[in-house]
Amino acid sequence: MRHPLFDALTADEISRVAAAIRAEGIGGTRPGFTSVFTDEPDKHQLRAGQTPPRRARAMILDRDTAGTFDVVVDVDAGKVVSSTPITDGSAPVLLQEFELAPELIKQDPRYREALAKRGITDMDKVQIDPWGVGNMGDVPVDGRRMAGSVSYYRHFPDDNGYAHPIEGVVAVVDLQARQVVAVHDFGVRPMNPLEANYTADANQPMRTDIAPLEITQPEGVGFRLDGPELTWQKWRFRIGMHPLEGLVLHAVEYRDGEDYRSIMHRGSLAEMVVPYGDPSSEHFWRSAFDVGEFGLGKLANSLRLGCDCLGEIVYMDAVLAGEDGEPVTIENAICIHEEDDGILWKHTDWVTGKVDVRRSRRLVVSFIATVGNYHYGFFWYFYQDASIQMEIKLLGIVQTRAVAEGEPTPHGTPVSENLVATYHQHLFSFRLDMEVDGWQNTVVQNDAYSPPVGPENPHGNAIGVRRTVIGTENAGDWVTNTQSSRNWTVVNRGKTNRWGTPVGYKFLPGWSSATMLAQPPSLIAERAGFATRNMWVTPYRPDEMRSAGEYPNQSRSGDGLPRWTKQDRPTEDTDVVLWHTLGVTHIPRAEDWPVMPVEKAGFHLLPVNFFDRNPALDVPPTEAKRCH
Repeated sequence: MRHPLFDALTADEISRVAAAIRAEGIGGTRPGFTSVFTDEPDKHQLRAGQTPPRRARAMILDRDTAGTFDVVVDVDAGKVVSSTPITDGSAPVLLQEFELAPELIKQDPRYREALAKRGITDMDKVQIDPWGVGNMGDVPVDGRRMAGSVSYYRHFPDDNGYAHPIEGVVAVVDLQARQVVAVHDFGVRPMNPLEANYTADANQPMRTDIAPLEITQPEGVGFRLDGPELTWQKWRFRIGMHPLEGLVLHAVEYRDGEDYRSIMHRGSLAEMVVPYGDPSSEHFWRSAFDVGEFGLGKLANSLRLGCDCLGEIVYMDAVLAGEDGEPVTIENAICIHEEDDGILWKHTDWVTGKVDVRRSRRLVVSFIATVGNYHYGFFWYFYQDASIQMEIKLLGIVQTRAVAEGEPTPHGTPVSENLVATYHQHLFSFRLDMEVDGWQNTVVQNDAYSPPVGPENPHGNAIGVRRTVIGTENAGDWVTNTQSSRNWTVVNRGKTNRWGTPVGYKFLPGWSSATMLAQPPSLIAERAGFATRNMWVTPYRPDEMRSAGEYPNQSRSGDGLPRWTKQDRPTEDTDVVLWHTLGVTHIPRAEDWPVMPVEKAGFHLLPVNFFDRNPALDVPPTEAKRCH
C-alpha cells in the first residue's frame, strides 16, 4: 500500500511534474531535471490534523543561462506551486554535462599541446574525469556551470586508466558556454609503465580450491512487501529511493505485543564528502559531495544475483526522473534478503549441563552506487532483538598521481613505479529523524567514568555514567570518545518501562568515526562544515534535510548544519533529529592496489529500556535435526 505523502514518486507522477514545469517555461527551452523527488510534508501540519496535498520538488537547471530553480509542484493538480531562483550554489550535475566536458577538453589546442609534451597524441586513449570546482577559489562560478578535470591514459579500452595518470594537466570548462576557459600545466612527470588490471584474465591463475556455497530458503523468504511497505517478523517500515540520498527508510516500527511502537520517522544518508589531502597546485582542489553534487540515488547499480547479493533475494526497482524529466527505471536497485548472523544468545547451565542457544537472523536492505572510481554499498540491518545497524562498504579504485623517481611522497603511498595513491577521507553524514515511542524526545550524552576514590568509591572499582542532557543544539561534546564509551540515547521522558525507566534507543558509534582534517583557509573545510562533528542534534525542521544545504554544488558559503545550529535552539522534549558524521581516513596500502578490498564503517541503534526484558526470548530454537 502506498503512503500518499511520503512514498517516492511513481512514473506517472514524474511525467506529470515534468509537464507542469515545462508548461510554465521554468528552465527555459532546455530544462535539465537534475533531481525530482517527493516534497515531504511538514510533520507539524500533520500533527495539527491538516492533510496537505501530495507535492513534488524539482531542482531545475536552465542549460542556456546556467540558472537554477527550486520548484514545488502539486502532483494531483499538475500545477506549479512555487519556483525559486537559487543564488547560492547550483543544481546537481547532469550526467550529460560530464559527458560534454571531456569532449570539449579534447578539442582544445592548449590541452592537446600539453599532452603532446608527454608523448600523447591519440585522444581516443585519454580518459578525462570531470570534477566540481567549488574548492578552486579563483574560478568564478556565479551564473556559470563549471567543471575541472583530471586525465588518465588507457593503453586499450579495458585498461585501468588510474594506473596511468597524465600528471600536471588540469583543464577547466564552462559547460554552459561550451568553452575551455583554462588549461594549467604544472610540469611533466613520468608515467607509470606497468599495467595494473584487476580482471580475471590479467591475474591468472585463479584459485581452484574454493568449494561451492549455496544459500537457500526452501519455503521462501520470511518477509512480505506490500508496495514499498515491508514487514518482517516484528519489524515494519517503508522503503524508497531518493535521487540524491539513495535508499530512504520511513516509519520504522517494532511490534511489542499487539501494538507497533515507533522508533524512527525517517533515516537516510544526508550528505557525504570525499576531500583529498594532497596540497600541490594540481591536486589541492579535489573533493566531491556525492549526494549534493552528483546524487547517489541516480547512480545506483542494477544488482546481480550471486555477485552483489547472495541467497533468496527480492529486488525493488527504482523509478527516477531522467535528465529530460521523463521517468527512467533502474532495475534491481534495492536488494532485500535474510542472513544468518551467528549466535543471538546462549547459556550453558553449569549445574544441569543443559544448553540453550538461539541463532540470530537479520534482514538486509541495501543498494550500491558508483561514483567515478569509487563504489559505496549501504546496508541497513534489522535484528530480532530490535536493534538496527547501518554498514557502509567502500569499494573501488584509489585516486592516484604520478611522481618522479626519488620525489618525496608525504601525502600518498607508493603503489607502483612512479605512482602513489593519495591520502583522503570519506565522510558520511546520516540524518536520523527519531520518534522513540512518539515524537517528544530528548537526547542524552552518556560517558562512562571511574569515580575518584573516596566515600562513594572506597575500593576504587566503581564505574559511573555521566549523563548530559542535550538541552540545546550546542550542548554536549559532539565527538566520539572510545575511552569513555561515549554514546547518545534518544529517550521519551513521558513514557517508562515496567521498572520506571524512560524508554529510549541508544546511538552507538562504530569504529570509524573520522571528522574533517582539512582546516582554514581550505574551502572544503568551510563547505563541508558538517564534518567537523561526529554528532549534531537539531529540532525537526522540514527545510533542513541535507547536511551541507540543498545546493552544495559550486557553493562556497558553508550552508547546512553549522549555519542552522548557530541559533542554539532548544532540543528537549521535542521532535529531534540526529545527524551523525562517520567515516574513513584512508591512508592507502599497497594491498589497496589495483582494486581495493572492501573497507567498512557504520553505527548501531539499540533499544535501551525500551522493553521490560530481552525482546528476543521468543526466537525459536533450531530444530534438533539441524543442531547436532
